[in-house]
Amino acid sequence: MIMPPSSTASESLDRPALGILLICLGVVAISVNDLLIKVLSGGYPLHQMVFVRSAIGLVFTLGFVFAEGGLGILKTRSPGLHMLRGVLVVFANMTFYAAVAVMPLGKATALFFVAPLFITLLSIPMLGERVGALRIGAVLFGFAGVLVMQQPWVAETEISRWVLLLPVLAAALYAFMQVLTRRLGVTTKASAMAVYIQSTFLLVSALFFLVAGDGRFAEGVQNESLIFLLRPWIWPAPEDWPVFVGLGLCSGVIGYCLSAAYRMAKAATIAPFEYIGLPLAIFWGWAVFGEWPQIATWIGCAMIVGAGIFVFLREQAKAAPTPGRRARWGRR
Repeated sequence: MIMPPSSTASESLDRPALGILLICLGVVAISVNDLLIKVLSGGYPLHQMVFVRSAIGLVFTLGFVFAEGGLGILKTRSPGLHMLRGVLVVFANMTFYAAVAVMPLGKATALFFVAPLFITLLSIPMLGERVGALRIGAVLFGFAGVLVMQQPWVAETEISRWVLLLPVLAAALYAFMQVLTRRLGVTTKASAMAVYIQSTFLLVSALFFLVAGDGRFAEGVQNESLIFLLRPWIWPAPEDWPVFVGLGLCSGVIGYCLSAAYRMAKAATIAPFEYIGLPLAIFWGWAVFGEWPQIATWIGCAMIVGAGIFVFLREQAKAAPTPGRRARWGRR
């Protein structure tokens, strides 16, 4: 059972302004990362991109490790929880990018952005944070936005129902991972957690190569998401190497900034700032791939973002001191 951190430890890490800045930087890097993966998705398997990205990203991440204290900070008393965190983010990435390969980037990102709502819910049992009825209602309203985009009442859709569910599943896995980050962040440096994540990506993608790297499991497969996961590894073309390097750089920034953000601030406070990735994804989809969201996607986006903003504002209102409280109690 995962117990919430002690109040003393949590308060010492509570730096909301820095946490918000880091989450914004991390989300910008995520949006560029998603764009680059979609650009490469027509010719390379996902696990090959993940392997190259993580190998390059690990080099950048080790630089953060030396800046925060050296290799000694990689020692941990919770290897099992760090392993669980790594596995969660690997599967979150796999499910999300399997969807991105075959559906508009903006829509996939919009569906994924129920993650902050999942985080708000998970912060109750895992972190001991108090979430009132109004915020619970906002979370439910946000999930209703998912239904609007999924349109279960429509008999036929251009995209498979299973593919439409992949970003939502990725959001749930990601939320669990980030709430766990807050728990582990009490005793572990952000750069160390980023190294654990990069190492997990390397290990899993290497195993994929050993099992399916020759592409034999892709033979006869019609589903484009599965083809993206199972096609054979090929040596990158010279013009694609800058894209792979860009992926590695993004990976290093993402791993550090997100780990540091959720380590330094309450999950329910900084999670809504991840929504800046939504307009970025819509912009990239329009500018690079000529994708423009349908009306149902816009409505669902508005519901999800509105719910997230309400949760954030409610959190800020609950945290603000009540007028007169200082006068009544004074200092002890």
